[in-house]
Amino acid sequence: MRSGFVTLVGRPNVGKSTLLNSVLGQKVTIVSDKPQTTRTQVRGVLSRPDAQVVFVDTPGIHKPRTLLGERLNDTATDAIGDVDVVCLVLDATAPVGRGDQWVASRVPRDAIVVVNKTDLAPPEAVLAQLAAAAELDNGDEYFPVSARTGDGVPELVDAIVARLPEGPAYYPDDMVTDVPEAFWVAELVREQLLAVTRDEVPHSVATRVTEWEWPRIRCEILVERESQKGIVIGRKGSVLKQVGIAVREQLPPGAYLELFVKVDKDWQRRPRALERLGY
Repeated sequence: MRSGFVTLVGRPNVGKSTLLNSVLGQKVTIVSDKPQTTRTQVRGVLSRPDAQVVFVDTPGIHKPRTLLGERLNDTATDAIGDVDVVCLVLDATAPVGRGDQWVASRVPRDAIVVVNKTDLAPPEAVLAQLAAAAELDNGDEYFPVSARTGDGVPELVDAIVARLPEGPAYYPDDMVTDVPEAFWVAELVREQLLAVTRDEVPHSVATRVTEWEWPRIRCEILVERESQKGIVIGRKGSVLKQVGIAVREQLPPGAYLELFVKVDKDWQRRPRALERLGY
C-alpha cells in the first residue's frame, strides 16, 4: 500500500481543478473560466487497492492586486512544502511565460510537469509546450493530458503513485473530499455566479452559508459595491433565480436554498473581512 500527498500548482486557469475532478471521477472543486476561482486548498482523495493519494488543489499563483490575492498566493505556496509530490500544471494553449517561470522557481526540482488542455491544442503545439516546459529546469517527468477528456490522466496517476512511499490510508475508502458540506454549497453558489456575471463582479463576490437547518440552507452573497448588488440579483431577481435552480440540481432532493445579497465594502482589502470568510 502506497499513500501520500500531492499538490497541484500553477497559474490561474491552467485547469488544476478540472484535473482533480477528472482524477477522482467526480466533482469535488468548482470550475470556471474566470481567474481565481479556487480560493482555498481543496483536498480530494483517490483510493484504490494499491494506494491512497490525497490531492491538494490550490489557488492559481498570480501577481496580486489586493490583500485577497496575496493570501491566495500564500495559500498556494504553503501547499508546496511537506508533500510527497508536486505537480506543476501548465496550459498547452498558452505560451510558457514569466508567470509559469515564477511558479516553477518555487517547486522542487523533481516536480512532475503536467501540460494540460491538449484537446484544445494541435500536436505540434503540445510538443513545443513540452520542450518549453523542459527548459524551466524544474521537473523530471512530463505528461501531456486533457483534464476535460481524461486523455493521459491514468498514466499521470500511475506515475504519481509510483513515487509515493509505503504507508497507511489517511482517510476512509469511501471519502472523496474533506470539504465541509456548508462550504461546498457556498462554493456551488459562487461557481454559478461566476458563470452568469461579468466584468469585475466575479472577483468581488464571496459566498458563505450562514444557516443550515436541513432542508433549509441560507447562503449569503457578498459584493463590494452597491452597483454590483444589482448585477448579482438581476432584473426582478432573474440572476438569483437562475443560480438557485442550478445549485439545487446539485444538492440532495428536497433542499431549500435561500440566497441573500449583501454589500461588504472592499472586503478583498480588509484583513478582518478576509478572516471572517476563511481566507
